[in-house]
Amino acid sequence: MEQSKEKDGNINIELSPETAEGVYSNLAIINHSNSEFVVDFVSIMPGLPKAKVKSRIILTPQHAKRLAQALVDNIQKFEAQVGEIKEFEQQDYPINFGPIGEA
Repeated sequence: MEQSKEKDGNINIELSPETAEGVYSNLAIINHSNSEFVVDFVSIMPGLPKAKVKSRIILTPQHAKRLAQALVDNIQKFEAQVGEIKEFEQQDYPINFGPIGEA
C-alpha cells in the first residue's frame, strides 16, 4: 500500500483489489495493555468446531479511542438514514484462543 502526502496536506491512500474484497467477521475479541489495543476479528460458522482469527489489528490507545468515536458517529448517521439497528440476543460461545496476552 502506497501513501504519499499531497501539497494540500491530504494523504493519497491506495487500496489493493485483495484488500478491497474485505474479510467477513461476526465476532471481535479485544485485549489491551498499557501501550496497545489488539482487536482480533473472528469468523464463527455454525456446526464447525473451530473458529479462525481472520484479521488482527493493533492500535495505540489514542487510535483505539478515535476508532470508537468514529464508530459511534457512523452508527448514529446510519440509524438516522435507515432506522435503528436491532440487536439480537447474544450467544455464548465457548471460546478458548489460549492465554490472554499481556505486554
